[in-house]
Amino acid sequence: MSVVSEFRSFIAKGNVVDLAVGIIIGGAFTGIVTSLVNDLVMPVVGAVTGGGFDFSNYFVALSSAVTAPSLEEARKQGAVFAYGSFITVAINFLILAFIIFLMVKGVNKLRAMEEKKPADATPAPPPADIQLLSEIRDLLKTGNPIR
Repeated sequence: MSVVSEFRSFIAKGNVVDLAVGIIIGGAFTGIVTSLVNDLVMPVVGAVTGGGFDFSNYFVALSSAVTAPSLEEARKQGAVFAYGSFITVAINFLILAFIIFLMVKGVNKLRAMEEKKPADATPAPPPADIQLLSEIRDLLKTGNPIR
């Protein structure tokens, strides 16, 4: 089997396509979560902690040459330990993990509801060929000749 045909069969599998769709949706979802954290959650956290601050500007200068008040300017001046950015990313992760937890919980609930549905009371009729073979079998059992 050539590498190209092997690759083609690998790509055609359902799991690979599902994974690709998940990654694309996850990438788009990251933007939503980032906006949620930066635009909605962090301003509330800043207001509650007294001062309306943003964690992303919290840093410790690792060089005496760094005197800037904002992280962006401080990075231009020298090395900084930007722990505020880490706090923001950690909050992003927690929110994303919680939302995914809620989604999985909802899907599991839908699956459980689907499993609880009663099966149809009347089974579907067998295909015509099976039905004909059953009639022939029954006739042979009774000893009636087939005409």
